[in-house]
Amino acid sequence: MHFLPQEIDDYVVTHSAKEPELLQKLNRETNQKVLQPRMLSGHYQGRILSMLSKLVNPKNILEIGTYTGYSALCLAEGMKSDGILHTIDVNEELVDLQKKYFDASPYKNMIKQHLGDATEIIPGLKEKFDLIFIDADKPNYPKYFELIIDKLNPGGIIISDNVLWSGKVVEPLEEDDESTKALVEYNRLLAVDDRLETVMLPVRDGLTISRRKL
Repeated sequence: MHFLPQEIDDYVVTHSAKEPELLQKLNRETNQKVLQPRMLSGHYQGRILSMLSKLVNPKNILEIGTYTGYSALCLAEGMKSDGILHTIDVNEELVDLQKKYFDASPYKNMIKQHLGDATEIIPGLKEKFDLIFIDADKPNYPKYFELIIDKLNPGGIIISDNVLWSGKVVEPLEEDDESTKALVEYNRLLAVDDRLETVMLPVRDGLTISRRKL
């Protein structure tokens, strides 16, 4: 969902950094071959992720929700040369497509793919992270927060996608709408946790940046 008029949105994209060639190819292949291609971060949001990563210059990144690997490649652009990006996804069918583009990138040896349930994988990760990106199944967002908050270094950031959920977060809740209920709770957790300072941005479907205080 776009919260800006299309003309303004087009103007914003036109006056933002261009999409790198490898990501253009991944964007096209995702739209041609993969179900629900709208899940892709895409050109504009990808450049936002790249910029945030470059500003943080993280050593270790955790991504929850790989999809086809587009956002991981964007985040890797800002990572230190000796850094590692751990990315987790439950969809076995996408592993080869992810690896194809990871291997074609300069970050081939810096990205570690994990296949499985993130709630089971995250506790086994020994690293602390400077940047964590959450873009996975919405009902588990509050649980992901509880699992990652103590793995976030002071000064590190959490980037959370889809936090406006097509505007449903401000509409009356349907009893069986687990995703919206979870996002409302997740947004509340980020806003009230005194370990964090949080800014929610009406970018695409909503993007929140939360920084762990020093």
